[in-house]
Amino acid sequence: MSVSDQYSKAWEGFWEETSDVPGEAIWDSDPALAAAPHLALLEPYLDPALPIVDLGCGNGTQTRFLATRFPRALGVDLSRAAVEHARRSNGAAGAGSPAFEQLDLVDTEAVRALHGRLGDCNVYMRAVIHQSDPQDRMAVAEAVAELVGVRGRGFVAELRGQAKEVLQEAAGRPGGPSRKLRRVFAHGLRPAEVADDEVRELLRAAGLELFAEGDIDLAMEDFHSDGRRIELPARWFVTGRK
Repeated sequence: MSVSDQYSKAWEGFWEETSDVPGEAIWDSDPALAAAPHLALLEPYLDPALPIVDLGCGNGTQTRFLATRFPRALGVDLSRAAVEHARRSNGAAGAGSPAFEQLDLVDTEAVRALHGRLGDCNVYMRAVIHQSDPQDRMAVAEAVAELVGVRGRGFVAELRGQAKEVLQEAAGRPGGPSRKLRRVFAHGLRPAEVADDEVRELLRAAGLELFAEGDIDLAMEDFHSDGRRIELPARWFVTGRK
């Protein structure tokens, strides 16, 4: 099983046309606005000695931060071009630098093989399910469950339906959407396409417990016409097995 050709090509095309300049992708936020506060929510529940896997790592900005906090960090992404970006941004990889690999989260055998190599892991996943094809969302949740195993814990953040209203406001600015937002639409990427309760139900259906959850705004690397940073309403979950 794998994602559709259309979905794969959309992401490949986006990352192929994205430069290595930090913040070029609209969601490529400084870790101080993303992984750092998210990790603070996850830390009370995790074993810090376990590796961490960043699912849907893109160009690896958050993975590189996570590598400073865990003994081993791996970023995985569906897009080959995204993984190449991440590896280039790593520079001269030294001790403690993260690794990056291409991985289709819908490919159950590949996910199982990764768990076989790493053992139970902590997982960081920011805004992956919300734009996945409907038929693939259960497999993405099951990938989280496979990787955390018994001892790992996962942090999952996904956009809420209200995020669409924020994006519509940003797209309706004088002169139309910003260059970064136009690129998202041009490649057929679909933000906030998941119902608010669906992520919770998917995680539970995958056999995971929810240890904590709450509302959060995901900071984007783009701004409204009045200078306000675009922040997308989301829901976060700390998950794993008891």
